[in-house]
Amino acid sequence: MRKIVAILFSFAVLASAQGPRRAPGFALPDTKYIAGQSGGRFHDLADYRGKVLVLEFMKTTCPHCAAFAGILSQLPQRYGDKVAVLAVANLNTDSPQAVAEYVGRERLPYPVVMDQGQMMFSYILKPQGADVPHVYVIDPSGNIRADYVYDLSTRDIFEGRALFTEIDKVLGKK
Repeated sequence: MRKIVAILFSFAVLASAQGPRRAPGFALPDTKYIAGQSGGRFHDLADYRGKVLVLEFMKTTCPHCAAFAGILSQLPQRYGDKVAVLAVANLNTDSPQAVAEYVGRERLPYPVVMDQGQMMFSYILKPQGADVPHVYVIDPSGNIRADYVYDLSTRDIFEGRALFTEIDKVLGKK
């Protein structure tokens, strides 16, 4: 048993020494595509190469997600085309209609894609499910540079200005 623990610890140390984790790829339809509206499309991680991607896992009934939408909506104005935002809704907890209503109600200027759970689990690596909101900051090379789930210690990311500081670090501004 001690050998197994030592081997697992060695793998954990090696993994952490390798630096940021590569963001898992995806190709998912946005709400416009699902509704058959013009401008709808599939979004692929490769579409965001060369930009910082702020990737949020959200739920339409989550009050913290709705509040965080206001922060995310500021990113295009603040960073222009250097930063992109993409939200991910899970079809197991939200219907396409509920997501479309949420997008309209919150006036989201960024796309929301629909996942059946595969993408979420490839990012979150947590077998018991995901807490939302959960946000990833992915650098222009496709590596996860920051990973936050809402709690008291990360409140400033989701309700304050700390997300801007994290993005500035990835962009080399600080």
